Amino acid sequence: MSKNDLPRDWLDLASKEMKGGDPHALVWDTPEGIAVKPLYTAQDTEGLAHLNSTPGMPPYTRGPKATMYAGRPWTIRQYAGFSTAEESNKFYRANLAAGQKGLSVAFDLATHRGYDSDHPRVVGDVGKAGVAIDSVEDMKILFDGIPLDEMSVSMTMNGAVIPVLASFIVAGEEQGVDRSKLSGTIQNDILKEFMVRNTYIYPPEPSMRIVADIIEYTAREMPKYNSISISGYHMQEAGSTLVQELAFTLADGREYVRAAIAKGMDVDAFAGRLSFFFCIGMNFFMEAAKLRAARYLWAKIMADFGASERSQMLRTHCQTSGVSLQEQDPYNNIVRTAYEAMSAVLGGTQSLHTNSFDEAIALPTDFSARIARNTQLMLQHETGVTKVVDPLAGSYYVEKLTGDLIDEAWALMEEIEALGGMTEAINKGMPKARIEEAAAQKQARIDKGDEVIVGVNKFKPSFEAPMDVRDIDNAAVRDAQIARLMRIRKTRNAEAHSTALANLEEVARSGNGNILEAAVEAARARATVGEISWAMENAFGRHAADIITIEGIYGETFGDDPLYKKTQDTISGFAEKLGRKPRVLVCKMGQDGHDRGAKVIATAFQDLGFDVTVGPLFQTPEEAAQLAVEEDVDIVGVSSHAAGHKTLAPLLLEELAKLDAAEKIVICGGVIPNQDYDFLHRAGVKQVFGPGTNIPEAALSLVDLLSEQFRGRNI
Repeated sequence: MSKNDLPRDWLDLASKEMKGGDPHALVWDTPEGIAVKPLYTAQDTEGLAHLNSTPGMPPYTRGPKATMYAGRPWTIRQYAGFSTAEESNKFYRANLAAGQKGLSVAFDLATHRGYDSDHPRVVGDVGKAGVAIDSVEDMKILFDGIPLDEMSVSMTMNGAVIPVLASFIVAGEEQGVDRSKLSGTIQNDILKEFMVRNTYIYPPEPSMRIVADIIEYTAREMPKYNSISISGYHMQEAGSTLVQELAFTLADGREYVRAAIAKGMDVDAFAGRLSFFFCIGMNFFMEAAKLRAARYLWAKIMADFGASERSQMLRTHCQTSGVSLQEQDPYNNIVRTAYEAMSAVLGGTQSLHTNSFDEAIALPTDFSARIARNTQLMLQHETGVTKVVDPLAGSYYVEKLTGDLIDEAWALMEEIEALGGMTEAINKGMPKARIEEAAAQKQARIDKGDEVIVGVNKFKPSFEAPMDVRDIDNAAVRDAQIARLMRIRKTRNAEAHSTALANLEEVARSGNGNILEAAVEAARARATVGEISWAMENAFGRHAADIITIEGIYGETFGDDPLYKKTQDTISGFAEKLGRKPRVLVCKMGQDGHDRGAKVIATAFQDLGFDVTVGPLFQTPEEAAQLAVEEDVDIVGVSSHAAGHKTLAPLLLEELAKLDAAEKIVICGGVIPNQDYDFLHRAGVKQVFGPGTNIPEAALSLVDLLSEQFRGRNI
């Protein structure tokens, strides 16, 4: 930054206030590499290409609608789903009665990965972190008493998108609602699954065909339905910078447009049904600027495809950040969510979900969900933010941030284009590696204290506030789902069922016909989610990701920090006595694909001096135990994000005992309620590390455990 970047008179005044210090020391370099100055002036906005536009007109920087919230406020769309279809339906109906305007369905991980609830690989996943849906019958119960010709329904589904959307279509049909009258959005964004969330089923190429077939079918049959919600949310949750979230999300969108055009579709026939989904974190002004930059860039991309002005419009749903929520001092999360919601609104979102304050610990309770919903109601009715269109426009700071994000994101998108587009970039592992590097750097900044998290690494509470936590009886949910599956299998028409599945597999294998169209017939014949997924797996195969870990990023960010150096020296000293590095297996069991925590722990522990093995995703307890024995590890670290720990950790300990490996130390980390710690300790888990754990401190405690374990060997 040159001296001319800040006004001379201000520099003189600021220097006096700083008692001769240099005001340039106040410049903050964001994780995106954007230098944020302490003062912005009109000079900073000179030459910015996105300025002087009008809301409702290309490039839509100031909003996709002319009147925005002054004409109609954003849609309050709370994302929810847990245990059974019956329980979720009850929750939805209560929320709709309390002011919610649209439904947003969260599915359990068994459903996401295309398994029926009775599959042996999903013992710990059924009904956890979402609602279990095995068939049309479950879908009918889920929307019982909710008129699907009047209610907009958003479904966050990617891997098993075909059977879930097909079951929804048939459920509407049997409710008396023709598919042409169904409104809402299916996420259908498979590319981001290969980067971060990992709830994929099939390899990238056939997965892209599925996306295109859904776009084609809905354009033809479902004019009120959005065929894809292109998601950056899970990228930021996995640790991406805002530039990465913006660039990778829009690059995904560009790839989907190309796939639809390759099927012979006219861009204006489907562009209006593409929507986006962004995460809103705690960098208040930059998050608002990100949404403005996204609209500008999408208009530019779609103009290059020859799309009409209306088709250049980016519409987005936003959700406040889950990863910003903390287990420690959890009522602080209410404030975090409120600030993030305000940022999304000032950025011009079309719909919004506000997270409940307890979601760093468990699924939300009715009490916490009410506060989250009321946060939006207060924004709409008490703050006055709906009175003016784009109230941040003209802010020197926000406009410069918008321009910086446009430039930085476009440069990253051009890098992706040079690799051959997003599918090729994903095949080469570039986006995933960049996000994992950013996640490791962020964790190091938090552990070092450079990035303050109130109540976690600074301003820690002196007392613990009481809080109720929702607990799901996984075994009871699974038993109920299995009973319903058995009834369906006994009562359906066997011939119609087998014929429909055979046709679906042939359509998938041959490339002739539309996969969703064939799946609707299979769902109507009461083929289950697992059976429809299996028919396509027979044609496409099931994708398994390569496990790649990064090294050096965490340690490099820490630099010469005393705690980090002490931890390294302690581990090094222990290794010298042991004659080798201590060995750790980091494993993910069940169908939880959220691997940010596991990957951050792996890279941090490697940099600190452990010998780390990272197990493949989606392991069973038996497979994880076998790998622990094969790698001869000292510690097995179970990473849990989706509430399966109470089922899976005890099963892992049982499997280790069967292999005469009961001496291995088992620890758990991730989103684990404090109330579950005693249960896990009684089961044999030696340590539990919840959200907000300082990694060097955790590593030191593991050395203590190992020292106790090897005490008889004079170590």
